[in-house]
Amino acid sequence: MKALILAAGRGTRMMHLTDDRPKPLIQVGDRTFLEKVIDSLGRAGIDEVGIVVGYKKEMIEEHLNGRPNISFIEQGEQLGTGHAVNAARDWSAGEDFIVLMGDNLYSPNDIRGILRRDSLCYVAGIEHKSPEKFGVLMIEGEFLKAIIEKPSDPPSNLINTGLYKFTSEIFSALDKIGRSERGEYEITDAINLLCKEGKVKFVKISDYWLNLGCPDDVLEISRVACKSPAMLGIVLVLSPPEVRRISHVGICFDRFGHEIFFTEDKSRSASSS
Repeated sequence: MKALILAAGRGTRMMHLTDDRPKPLIQVGDRTFLEKVIDSLGRAGIDEVGIVVGYKKEMIEEHLNGRPNISFIEQGEQLGTGHAVNAARDWSAGEDFIVLMGDNLYSPNDIRGILRRDSLCYVAGIEHKSPEKFGVLMIEGEFLKAIIEKPSDPPSNLINTGLYKFTSEIFSALDKIGRSERGEYEITDAINLLCKEGKVKFVKISDYWLNLGCPDDVLEISRVACKSPAMLGIVLVLSPPEVRRISHVGICFDRFGHEIFFTEDKSRSASSS
């Protein structure tokens, strides 16, 4: 099955980190975050990847030059996730495909869990202690009834993680939606149309969901790196003044829970228990 990575946006919440590079190209150890995403897809059995590019697209194209079975799809204007998926209509060639964001990382196991070869669409969710900050999933049995964006009174603690499996029917739904209040075409609006037709099911994330949304997420990613064998070795190397809480250094944790601090050029390191 194919996978589509949405990587066209700038990622303004990352502050200075994205002044000179797209967010998915933030360095994670010896590789970029985007490479980690692609590697996870490969371990899940995905053999063809499309990447929707926009902001500093030439950097992504150059960085991945030579990787087999990768196509680049340009999103001329960044008009939302629905607009980005629609840009890949020709690339999909009428086949089923999965969609994920270029700043989200999932385990190969969770990716395999959404590779359902049937006539339905799927949305992956996870329980969260603050669901009101996210798109909340309304579930009835195995079926998704609706995605409610940032409700003040969430009907559940299950949130949307941005990992989807779509059939070609997603494009018919995208043709029917308009712009949201913030002026974008939202993929969740198209999903909600398919929910009304009983064509969307829910799958639960069982391992982890890493969202590189803002500099503060560095700590959470580092903690997961030390807890999960599949994530060991991840180190985020940052430089001042790019991170508010972690100034002057990148921070990670080794397999023993020791903090490891890295300078920008990684020439010095120190650990403490």
